[in-house]
Amino acid sequence: MSTGRIVAVQGPVVDVQFSNSAPLPAIYELLFTATYDNRRVPLEVVEHPGGNIARCIALAQTHDLQRNAQVQATGSPITVPTGKECFGRLMNVLGEPIDKKGEINVSEKKPIHVPPHLTVKLKRQAMKYEIMETGMKMIDLLFPLVKGSKTGLLGGAGLGKTILVMEIIYNIVGKAQGVPIFTGVGERIREGNELYYEFQERKMLDKVILIFGQMNESPGARFEVAHTGVTIAERFLEEGKDVLFFVDNVFRFVQAGSELSTLLGRTPSETGYQPTLLAEMSAFQERIRSTYQGSITAIEAVYIPADDLSDPAVVCTFGYLNSIVVLSREKVQAGFYPAIDPLISSSFSLDTDIVGQKHYNIAMEVLKILNKYEELKRIVAVIGVEEISKEDRVIYERARKIQNFLTQPFFTGEIYTGKKGEYVTLEQTLNGCEQICAGKFDKRSAESFYMIGAIK
Repeated sequence: MSTGRIVAVQGPVVDVQFSNSAPLPAIYELLFTATYDNRRVPLEVVEHPGGNIARCIALAQTHDLQRNAQVQATGSPITVPTGKECFGRLMNVLGEPIDKKGEINVSEKKPIHVPPHLTVKLKRQAMKYEIMETGMKMIDLLFPLVKGSKTGLLGGAGLGKTILVMEIIYNIVGKAQGVPIFTGVGERIREGNELYYEFQERKMLDKVILIFGQMNESPGARFEVAHTGVTIAERFLEEGKDVLFFVDNVFRFVQAGSELSTLLGRTPSETGYQPTLLAEMSAFQERIRSTYQGSITAIEAVYIPADDLSDPAVVCTFGYLNSIVVLSREKVQAGFYPAIDPLISSSFSLDTDIVGQKHYNIAMEVLKILNKYEELKRIVAVIGVEEISKEDRVIYERARKIQNFLTQPFFTGEIYTGKKGEYVTLEQTLNGCEQICAGKFDKRSAESFYMIGAIK
């Protein structure tokens, strides 16, 4: 292990020079320095620009760092604790506990960066489809969660992505036998704090592993925490376990990479993002995979800047997702929760080979009615519902009932809505939609289906 000195600090980018006789630290090697008040600052080597200099990204705030301050190389990359000792613990990007419950004593630690050839060995293998019930009508009906798949929850600010992720965690962690891992990437401290105490209050904390690199931290920590989370997930995958991997938020991972790319002096692409965007996304997403023995089922929240679905950071995630669930601002304004727009969302899981013929037929009928409703809605806005044909009026009213029926009070939203949360089984959802489509409730008002659980 060698010792160097700081020669330049540009935001979170720190240049460390080593003497000609000392070996230069390798890429991804972890270094440590300290401020004048002895605050420890971890650094990760990302470039060798020449002149025996190691260019690093800081994984903590760099204010109070001094020129010529001593830097100690560790001789190893970032390694994080893995295994059953991590359950119920809250960790940062370095795998250090931040819950004030003492050290995590493990016999084994794993590096967070894996060489590509090790990833290729464990790529997705053929496996049978197994549906995981979430208890949420809209998702179970139109976007079934299949073990080993990746589901993206896409939406702009304030549309309920985090609430949706928390509700899925709450509904399936207690029932599933998998290993739940939540990775908070660049999100608000308040949300992480609420999630931790929510788990604690509901006595679910011992079942989950929490890793956070939040909005107040350096871009280096926000970028690398995604790799920390997936490294712990891979460890359980190697043991043949089924992992439930939650990420909130993938866009913040891209955003942190863009900040670092700019500060490292790389020329941005035509779209304004880092030139390495696709490579960075691939290095993260390709590690979320399944084998014959185990699987990683990912639910990823993706922020859409300015509600623009064509944003390059959003588009580059599409190729890795099996289901794309888009949240709509129009639905939020109309009071529909979850605010999912089923007509611009899609799912590969909605297939007869996966969900069965009955489920598929009901889902297609629901989508057909909702699609027709979108056409009729514009006409009704101009001439009124009384002026359309009788057949169209029946479809219009059934669509309103289906739309209302697919809303649902959440357990994690009780504090905001004042309504008790409802868990609805897939069978109850299918039966309810089938009866509405068949016209059994044509004489009931659409309002009576709003924010209910199963049809009693």
